[in-house]
Amino acid sequence: MATTLLDGIGLLVTNDPALGDGSPLGEISGAALIADSGGRVLWVGPAPAAPSADHRIDLDGRCVVPGFVDSHAHLVFAGDRSAEFAARMSGQSYAAGGIRTTVAATRAAPDELLALNLARLVREMRRQGTTTVEIKSGYGLTVADEARALALAAEHTDETTFLGAHVVPAEYADDPGGYVDLVTGPMLDACAPHARWVDVFCETGAFDADAARAVLTAGLGRGLGARVHANQLGPGPGVRLACELGAASADHCTFLDDADVDALAGSGTVATLLPGVEFSTRSPYPDARRLLAAGVTVALATDCNPGSCYTSSMPFCIALAVREMRMTPAEALWAATAGGAAALRRTDVGRLTPGARADLAVLDAPSYVHLAYRPGVPLVADTWVAGRPGSAGGVQQAPVGGR
Repeated sequence: MATTLLDGIGLLVTNDPALGDGSPLGEISGAALIADSGGRVLWVGPAPAAPSADHRIDLDGRCVVPGFVDSHAHLVFAGDRSAEFAARMSGQSYAAGGIRTTVAATRAAPDELLALNLARLVREMRRQGTTTVEIKSGYGLTVADEARALALAAEHTDETTFLGAHVVPAEYADDPGGYVDLVTGPMLDACAPHARWVDVFCETGAFDADAARAVLTAGLGRGLGARVHANQLGPGPGVRLACELGAASADHCTFLDDADVDALAGSGTVATLLPGVEFSTRSPYPDARRLLAAGVTVALATDCNPGSCYTSSMPFCIALAVREMRMTPAEALWAATAGGAAALRRTDVGRLTPGARADLAVLDAPSYVHLAYRPGVPLVADTWVAGRPGSAGGVQQAPVGGR
């Protein structure tokens, strides 16, 4: 099996304290990394100690970090909601009902259009260092449209999430219970073969605690893992429901009381924060410091979607987390890599250690601090997916998140 030595790494982030300086990021200065052609990391350490390899690439002092793990994204959709964004910037508040605009456009779109838009967004993410992405359904809200969304998503990632319980569609406005029955019955039957996860938008204007519990319980019964959109628009039961049911993540976590924080701290549920949403909706940012102080595992993700947050950039979310949520650059990078992996219950990504996937981002900078220090600058010089270089420039079109 052929091997490649990445030499001349100015700073390598491994996310393993035992391999580096003892910090959570496991930093190694003057480092090297060897990957094999099977897509795995074979060795990391100080460059002078590197074993020989079949090929050598000199990174000339650049920083290397694990590929970003974007554990919350809505990429299967059609249409545009820029007018809604402009209205928010003029003073209107965000409401979940805007989702139905995208539902109408997505239902009307042919498969080819949805596939092209999805592939474009995945390429866009890869150019910015994302190597694993979770992709949700949720803009079809019929049996056929949800199933086709997940089938399309599965062409790009193993991390597919059934979100039939996004909002109640217009045709069920007078019968929300009937829609929950559809989601937990025929829709789940059609979607479960294409999904790893089940999700629900547990929020005023979407699904209450009883409906959310029914959806999640049905998904768990079909062998899917649970995720929850929780406490985004106001206080509510979503976070505690996620913790009670053993969900992998509770996402948004903007409005939390002490009981919510205690529940997260006492569970294995990751708090996934989505600061791009607060930026795009002019809403209060989650209190990351409160969560971190309580010992909660925190992840960062983009929530890329056409309505409340149309960014595909994990570096931008890192910069927002540092500036607006008072995370340190190290905390934000960990949350965007190892934290995202924890939110997907993955141990093979989000770190650069022997045996892990050789998924990494090469930064045109001496340190990961530049991700927040130079916001908006395209610092990702190259993205490696499963040991294959060139993804940032479009040379290598490996799927994002495949295993």
